[in-house]
Amino acid sequence: MARFAHRFELPATPLHRPRRPTTRREMLLQCANGFGALAAAALWQESAFGAALQSGPDAVRAALDPLAPRPPPLRARAKQVLFLYMDGGPSQVDTFDWKPRLAKEHGQPIALANVPKTQFANVGTVLQSPWEFKARGESGRMVSELLPHLARHADELCVVHSLTSKFSEHPGANYFLHSGLGQTGRPSMGSWVAYGLGSECRDLPGFVVLNGGLVPPGGLETFGNGFLPASYQASLFKPEAGLVADAAPREASAAAQREKLALLAELDRAALGRVGDRGAVEAAIANQELAFRMQAAVPGVADLSGESDATKSAYGLDHANDHTRRYGRVCLLARRLIERGVRFIELTCPPAAADRWDQHADLKGAHAANALATDQPIAALLDDLKQRGLLETTLVVWAGEFGRTPMAQGSDGRDHNPYGFTVWLAGGGVKAGTTYGATDDYGYFAIDKRLEMHDLHATILWLLGIDHTKLTWRHGGRDMRLTDVHGEVVHELIA
Repeated sequence: MARFAHRFELPATPLHRPRRPTTRREMLLQCANGFGALAAAALWQESAFGAALQSGPDAVRAALDPLAPRPPPLRARAKQVLFLYMDGGPSQVDTFDWKPRLAKEHGQPIALANVPKTQFANVGTVLQSPWEFKARGESGRMVSELLPHLARHADELCVVHSLTSKFSEHPGANYFLHSGLGQTGRPSMGSWVAYGLGSECRDLPGFVVLNGGLVPPGGLETFGNGFLPASYQASLFKPEAGLVADAAPREASAAAQREKLALLAELDRAALGRVGDRGAVEAAIANQELAFRMQAAVPGVADLSGESDATKSAYGLDHANDHTRRYGRVCLLARRLIERGVRFIELTCPPAAADRWDQHADLKGAHAANALATDQPIAALLDDLKQRGLLETTLVVWAGEFGRTPMAQGSDGRDHNPYGFTVWLAGGGVKAGTTYGATDDYGYFAIDKRLEMHDLHATILWLLGIDHTKLTWRHGGRDMRLTDVHGEVVHELIA
């Protein structure tokens, strides 16, 4: 080795004089910026924009232009979703799940071993349905006389009798139905869809909740955006004439308001370098821009003067149908939002004579009141979408957070039942006239093709052209998704 040493000797000049060892103080001083960069990187990874960069190019585009329409990764059957949320849990054995055994054993103890403790620990005797069931349509589907208008659409519905939930109380079950987790903090299904696909409407939000009048147990967090940017949160519209509070511009001219908005955006952008969560500020800027555009778009949506008298009557808006007017208006507004390209629209229940579908007593009177308020408008909505060629690309989902027990609570009510209940889908690429799964002879437990809530979510996303395992957002150190680590697409429901 000695004979090669001269090749690595440096000339004896001041420029190449060997340096003295670095002191500990100098090392810390020189590395200070590096330590800061490491800390900043950790914060950046937890930020919305950092999460987007780690999640891929689609997420980056979403962060830069949150509601820009994005092509679905897979072949999409549906472009939009209408979620008819039946708050409180309608009874499956009084609507779509016909169980003749209930009539045969009415008033007797239920002949099931190990009946679970109900929500209110009140296991009464078997309670037959107060309504008759009849075979409807060419499919011969059994539908209760409680829903005579929806019965006309029996051959268009894809009915699932075997959905289950992990929660038997309203707030947890509502969160689970909407977000796949039984507690707050996760994005709602509508937020995930808006994040994944954006919106085809540039002047309205991508996720709209048309509030029929009742906020569900669990509050507005049920529709929250969780850890997703605020651009994907639900915008709550009311069915009254204005739809949105303070929608009218306050400035004398659009130009003056535009100047104020430009100033706000400039101030917000100046703050981008001084805040930890860049994505939150960018979302606020995007929301301000959207709010400005909504001032011109919302009045057009709310104005029903161009709708024909026949259409208004079909939805139940005429004076002879006071019981259907509020929800009928909500359904008609939903169709108008679908026409404008809003991606995900959710409808909540109207304040009918009953407190939602949650009938622990007065089942006959209260379920009848809810059905009277919603049945005709929903049937008219399906008719209207079909006539306008929109049903093929609009996925309609009718679901509550759970079902009801087949035995009585008290003498004339039903308790909560998460073990097997009914939901239905229509349009949007589902297999019309299909019946999937089954409950036992009492309609209590799912016994055939039992589905988890995550399976329903995975199937909805699949119909929209999204692989549920790949729609993710980096949060808390891992990739989060609507279905968490669960869920299977139910291909038997897809046409």
